[in-house]
Amino acid sequence: MFKKLIPLLFTLIYTSHLSAQIKNFDLQGKAGCRGIMPENTIEGMIKAIDLGVTTIEMDAVISKDKEVVLSQEPYFNNEISLQPNGKPISFKDQKKFNIYKMDYSEIKKFDVGSRVHPRFRGQMKFKAYKPLLSATIDAVEAHVKKNRLKKPYYSIETKSIKNGDNEFQPEPAEFVDLIMQVVNKKRIAKRVIIESFDMRTLKYLHEHYPKIKTSLLIDEKEPLETYLAELGFNPTIYSPYSILVGKGLVDRCHNLGIKIIPWTVNSLKDIKYFMALGVDGILTDYPNLMQQLDK
Repeated sequence: MFKKLIPLLFTLIYTSHLSAQIKNFDLQGKAGCRGIMPENTIEGMIKAIDLGVTTIEMDAVISKDKEVVLSQEPYFNNEISLQPNGKPISFKDQKKFNIYKMDYSEIKKFDVGSRVHPRFRGQMKFKAYKPLLSATIDAVEAHVKKNRLKKPYYSIETKSIKNGDNEFQPEPAEFVDLIMQVVNKKRIAKRVIIESFDMRTLKYLHEHYPKIKTSLLIDEKEPLETYLAELGFNPTIYSPYSILVGKGLVDRCHNLGIKIIPWTVNSLKDIKYFMALGVDGILTDYPNLMQQLDK
């Protein structure tokens, strides 16, 4: 009789442990839910909320008229963009469509939702534009209030090009200040994370807005301690490219009181693997995968 109960007990313990882990797990939707909906669109952010993300991740750039705009690049990527006249943009010419050199009234005329994304062919397609950060926050907050959903965190990446100051983006101080003006106006500072590969923006943020959570994005294999020494403080979150993450790195982060959230984790198998390592969350193009964990 007891032997028959062992598998059942194991299942109950595993299910209970998994349930507790999921409850405290930070599910971050990349650019909303990029594998499902066009990236960095209001519609994509709303869909991500409905799929259960705890944090909506988004990418921020700055327009000529100093508006904070959601975009993966500080220009119109040829893979997803159509000009106002409906014509595509070539790879060779894409950086000529520099968002930092355009007012938002012009930026909004480009369609970034109708083209089939070569890496996300299952994406839903519809005409869409690059929204303002302020408009995105308004839409998300209205949606969660209307549907009585838990308010999400906002992880906002400062998108910058190396050596691109004053050409594709403002200098770090102005970049951060423009984002924080929106954040403070919308009164969501307690639910905001500023993330970046560019340590300059995180250093400025830490000095001038010390209460705001930070996330250091990493894409190269260097010791954790090297990055932290260069940054000069311990960020709230350490966010490396997923292939760089092992149990040792997870433990070193936790020993320092730093959360670790790898990017970009896009299969159920990998989600289970990283959860087993003890990461604090994942960044994924497919947040709907979490719904399959207990199946």
